[in-house]
Amino acid sequence: MCGRYAITLPPEAMRSLFAYREQPNFPPRYNIAPTQPVPVVRLHEGNRQFMLMRWGFIPGWVKDPNDFPLVINIRSESAATKPSFRAALTRRRCLMPADAFYEWHRLGQGRQAESRAYMFRRPNRGLFAFAALWETWHSPDGSEIDTVALVNGPANGLMAAIHERCPVIIAPRDFDSWLDPMAEAKDTAHLLRPPPDDLLEMVRIDNAVNKVANDGPEVQEPFDPAKAEAARVVVKPPARAPRAKDDSQGSLF
Repeated sequence: MCGRYAITLPPEAMRSLFAYREQPNFPPRYNIAPTQPVPVVRLHEGNRQFMLMRWGFIPGWVKDPNDFPLVINIRSESAATKPSFRAALTRRRCLMPADAFYEWHRLGQGRQAESRAYMFRRPNRGLFAFAALWETWHSPDGSEIDTVALVNGPANGLMAAIHERCPVIIAPRDFDSWLDPMAEAKDTAHLLRPPPDDLLEMVRIDNAVNKVANDGPEVQEPFDPAKAEAARVVVKPPARAPRAKDDSQGSLF
């Protein structure tokens, strides 16, 4: 399951790849987290459109989002049959631009367990696109929230060593096919496959990504064993000198 990702390249690079008309200006984001607004590309009136949506899919029939689990990943195998996602898979497919995402590998059990963070990115540091589904949720007070979640599937060979699931990545040549609202879900099913093993590279990184507040380049720094070992060293305070014995008259000891 993908729970954090990044968009660090400039807006011009994204606009060039996805070919939308809007000219958004946004800062680099190194640690995008669920419920935050995220860039989405969809097809609107025959043209690609850039817009921001809440990362956390809410089906239209939900009355109170607080009573519905946070959905940031949708399983490709069941999207066509689940009532929550069936309509979106048929008519509301979109793309979530990214240039990196993060996964964690848990080793061991109990208190001795260790969680290692890994970054996945293209070797040339370029952009790519998650397959995603969107939905507009209408609240009882009349307000609307555009929501989105990425689609995942079985891990490819690269990711299988650390996680059983992997985001579905749509190749640029398939953008039009995925976005076309007139295409039936069955006609796009062949796009819901693991990415090629050589599309991404895997880099172990430090645990700065664990904290949402960390949203700078340091999040993507490669893991440094020496630095990690130094952080484990506990500096003991200097031994306290023994208290001198007080032999004055009136002392109880």
